[in-house]
Order: sequence, then C-alpha cells, then structure tokens
Amino acid sequence: MKASAKNLLAIIKEPKQFVIPIYQRTYSWQYKQCVQLLKDIQNTADSDKGHFVGSVVYFQPDIHTIAEIHKYLVIDGQQRLTTITLIIAALVKFLDKNPNAEIETTSKKLKNYYLFNAEEETELYYKLLLTRRDKETLKCVLTGKPLPEKSSTRILENFQYFFEQITKENANNIYKGLQKLIIVDVALEREKDNPQLIFESLNSTGLNLSQADLIRNYILMEQEPAFQKHLYEQYWYPMEQSFGDHIGSLPWFMRDYLTMKQGAIPKIGDVYTTFKKFFNNQDNTETESIVKELYRYSQFYVRLALHKEPDTSLLNIFKAIAKLRMDTSYPFLLAAYGDFEEDVISIDEFKELLNITKNYVFRRAICGIPTNSLNKTFANLYKQVKRETYLESVKAAFLLMDGYRRFPDDAEFEREIQIKDVYNFRSRNYLLESLENHSRKELVNAENYTIEHILPQNPKVSEEWQKELGDNWKGIKEKYLHTLGNLSLTAYNSELSDKPFSHKKTITGGFNESPLFLNQSVRNVETWNEEAINKRANDLAGRALIVWTRPTLSEESLNVYREPEKSKDEVQYTIDQYEYLQDDMLDLYQSFEKRVCNIDSSVRVEFKKLYIAFKAQTNFVDVVPQKKKLRLSLNIDFDQIKDPNGLCKDVSDLGRWGNGDVEVGLQNPSELDYVIDLVKQSFEEQLG
Repeated sequence: MKASAKNLLAIIKEPKQFVIPIYQRTYSWQYKQCVQLLKDIQNTADSDKGHFVGSVVYFQPDIHTIAEIHKYLVIDGQQRLTTITLIIAALVKFLDKNPNAEIETTSKKLKNYYLFNAEEETELYYKLLLTRRDKETLKCVLTGKPLPEKSSTRILENFQYFFEQITKENANNIYKGLQKLIIVDVALEREKDNPQLIFESLNSTGLNLSQADLIRNYILMEQEPAFQKHLYEQYWYPMEQSFGDHIGSLPWFMRDYLTMKQGAIPKIGDVYTTFKKFFNNQDNTETESIVKELYRYSQFYVRLALHKEPDTSLLNIFKAIAKLRMDTSYPFLLAAYGDFEEDVISIDEFKELLNITKNYVFRRAICGIPTNSLNKTFANLYKQVKRETYLESVKAAFLLMDGYRRFPDDAEFEREIQIKDVYNFRSRNYLLESLENHSRKELVNAENYTIEHILPQNPKVSEEWQKELGDNWKGIKEKYLHTLGNLSLTAYNSELSDKPFSHKKTITGGFNESPLFLNQSVRNVETWNEEAINKRANDLAGRALIVWTRPTLSEESLNVYREPEKSKDEVQYTIDQYEYLQDDMLDLYQSFEKRVCNIDSSVRVEFKKLYIAFKAQTNFVDVVPQKKKLRLSLNIDFDQIKDPNGLCKDVSDLGRWGNGDVEVGLQNPSELDYVIDLVKQSFEEQLG
C-alpha cells in the first residue's frame, strides 16, 4: 500500500480512469453535504493552504499492460470524486453559456483535463465511470446527451444545484478553490494488501454503510470482476430491487436469515460480523450457492414482511401477522416458507402453520404473557420440526411449551379476553376486526370505523345512564368501561356520542340499523347493564375461541414428541449429597429455591455433582453450596447486570463450577430480596 498527500485535480488530470466497482453503493451525497463542500471550496480560493477533502483508495492497475489509459478500481472515495466531477461539469456548462466570463481557464480545458480522456472513443473516454443507473446518468450530464428513462435523481439534483450557484462573480473563485483540494491518495496492491480490512477500517470512521452494504461488499470485493458482475446482476441487485422503497429492511432480513440458519439471534449492529463468521464456516459451499440461497429467502421475506405475496389467501394471513407485529416469528416462518416452496408441505398445511403461529402470539398477548421470550422461542422452533410429520410436529412443539412459553389454553384465553382492557390494547383494531370478519365474505376494515364505547367514556355520567346501570353504576363503569363486552365499531361515533342507550339503538346510524355483527348483540337487549355487558363479553369470547383456535393432539401423539426421561442407569443426585447444606445453610437454600421457582412455572431444578442448576430454556443461575454461603453463578454478561449495591463479581476469566460470568454470594436471609432481583435479571436475559 502506498499513501501520500496529493492535489486532487493533478491526479484526475493524468491519463487514467477511476472505475466504481459494481458492488459499491450508488452515489448518495445530499444537499447539505454539497452546500458545505462548495462553501469550503470558495473559502479556500484565496488561502495559502490547500483544503483536505479526504482519501481516495483504489487498486493499482497492472502497469505492465500496453494500455495508455489505466483503470483504477475505487473502493473508497466515490462520493468525493463524483461530487467534484459534478462541480467541474457545472462550471463547464456555465462557461458554455457565458463565454465572456472572467475565469483563469476555459470550458475546453476543464473537459479535456478533468472530465474526459480526449483521445479515447470507448468508455475509456470518461475520467470517472460510475455503476448502475449512476453510470449512464453521469455520462449524459457530461456530454449533454438526452437522459436515460430511469435516471439517478441524486446526480441530477446535485448537478443542477451546483450550476445554479455559479455566477460571473464567483466562477473564478470556485475554479481557484478546486485547484487547492488535497486528498490522501492510497494505492493498494492485490497481492499484498487486504482490501476488506482496509475497507472496514474506513467504514468505521464515517462511511456509515448499512450492515447489508457491508455484507454485499464482503462477498463481492474479493471476487474477480467478471464473477462480481455475475453475482451482483444475477442475485444481489434483484434482491435490492425487490425491497423497493423498503431497502432499509434488508439488514433486518439478514438478521432473520442468520437466526434461521444458526438458531442464535445477532444484534442488528452485529449482523455483518455474524455473517462473516457464518460465511467463513461454509467450508465446502461455493460462494454462488450462498448468495443464491440468500436471494431465495429474501424473496420469501418480501412476500411475508413487505406484503408482496401474489397468493391472496396467504397475503391476508401475512397482513394479520404484520398487524400483530410478529417480527420475532420471521426466522421460523422463512424456514417454513422454504419448505412450502419445495413442496414439503402443501399450501393448506402452510396456512394452518401460519395461523397456529399467529394464534399463539395473539393468545399470549391477550393473556399478558411477556413477549421477551419470543425471540428465542422462534429462533429454535424449527429444530423441532419433523419433516415426515411436519404439521403434527409443529403442533406438538407449541403444545409442549410451558411456563412463560406456553400456548394459553381455552379456559385461560376465554377468561382473560373478557376482563382485559381492550381499548388500550395495542392490537384492539385487529381484535375487533377479526371478530367482525369471522365467516364474513365482505370484509370490514376497522380503520374505516371508530371504537364505540356503548357505556360512554364521559366522566360525567348522565342521570339516564346512572339509571340504566343501576345503583352500582360507578363500580360497573370502572370495571367494564374498556372491556370487550362494552366495545364495538361504528361509523357514527359523533351521532352516538354520550346519548342514552335507547337513543343509541334507535337514532340514524344507531345499533338497530348497523349491519355489523358486533352490534347484533347490542340490538337484542333492552337495557345496557352489568348483566348485558357480561353476556355480550361471554358470547364474543366464545367466538374468539373459534377465531384464534389452539391446536389439539392426543396424549398418545404428544408423547411421541416429549423429551425422553432420563435413563435409570444415569447417576441421580439429590439434595442430601451436598456436604454444606445443613441446618441454617439448608434453610437458606430452601428459601432461595422456593423464591426462584416462583419466578415462573417453567423453572426446574437439577442436582448436579458439584452444583445445583436452575433452568428455564437453559441454566440461568447455578448454586454451589459452601460452608458459610451459597455461591451463585448468574448466566448474564457482567456489564448487563444492574447491581447498585456492588455485590456482583466478574468471573468471566476465572474457572468456576456453574454457568455464567457473574458471581454473587448469599449469606443470610436478609439478602434474599436483593439477590432474587439479580436472579430475575439473569432469567429475563435467557428469555430475551
């Protein structure tokens, strides 16, 4: 690698061509960046010093060829080179229109020195050759030819901005400033330098590429130009195009893809690093096969998450999944979509799988079960799928989940949906819309209606409503106001307002005229009181059990998928084996065990040879009984634990029995509340 400070225009003036590789992102400088650069150029014009504008990093060409114009493959500096080219092009256009302007150069010199290699007739004619749509747009801007049908908006807008800023008063000033621009010229040699490491270093200092951009460059940068072009045009560019205006979702797809492949969830900021490790571990897999698979699953993602599914019946389910914000399920659903495409399962089986997944998430939301376990649940769910009994194994996997991962049964779901504060529920519109549309051919969109409180929200309860509700009207309103039994949909919210119940039924647009199913049960009662609210809530809860069904399997079928019990030949440890669990220390341990097991019904205790493990999905706290304390190992990173009393110790570099990087001691019952809070943090981290 050779690096030196050089005058930018002097470099451009040489007989060469800067080529932007096909894998590089397109030109993206915005208005504010152009304003600042032009301001810097003008401020530099009368200065004794040059103005530093960054670096240009490129591969040196093979200087042993006979070509007079050498091509330099740019890996950093495209934005600066393109913007300077646009300023010079704008200056050329200005001089062509104002031939008498006082400036220390000519239009012809600017073109022949800095825009074109004048003696060339092929693409070598251009000093700078961009990629994709930018390429043809810049060529037309420089030559004055008609623009292509699909032009680069950013290039056109910035060129027009620069042209509009040039006047007879400042043209020479701009030219003088351009002559004083300094760059760090960095020439790489393919045989000696690692361009990817250099590129990553540059990106960390401010290129701000997305995780997907970094992955693209990582895959393509090391390939030969012809193979780069093939991979890009065959797979990567079509993938980017399929995302359209949602290109910002591409890194999230990458995250879900990696989760699907590895069963572990990378942080969104670590997607690139995780992909590199994944890519490098594919020992016998060709690069094209990996990129091809990436493209294949990206098409499933845009159909699922961006609603580009051509099959209407699937699209409707995908839209419902989006309304429930079920992004965490995408790794599992992507894998299932792949199996559907390969005819491992039929479309009806795929739809049933989608609905089971949707119903699982919705029932849990209604029952108020924390969602922080869903990431790991769905990251590992596909591992439990048996291809020979595909749908049955999916049902079994859901039904065998317990504790915080459980699929709420009918009794829990029916009870909770009747008492839940539905009005302040995030998915209330989806809930009411789904109840309305069950078995309905002409579907209702809840967004076209407003939520109607049959018993009004107004804090000032009218005498008519007090009489309607009875002596306990305050308690009834407090208990039922926002619950399912008291909510409906209407297009006549302002007309219904706080009117008495009898008026709400009979006025124009009232319940008696409403064609909606949700209002049918309101039409059929004469008085709106606690009994009517409970009756309607019970009826709608029964309908909800049909809309959001829970899968069923016989115990015999479930037993096939249950984890086998431990062999009788295995060593069975008990609490009696631990030398120090006696007297006060045994009492302390038993209090600790009771509190930990009460965190969630899924928590189980396993007695190991040298420690006691508390598990949910995996160990979250292990206990090593000692003579004067219980030594606890918490399975959480030390920098994540919230420990205001400073009791925890970082043991990540120490050898300890138990799992985890955090150690804390428990010596007496007075410390139990504080220590249990630490344990809960580890438990929640394992859900997360």
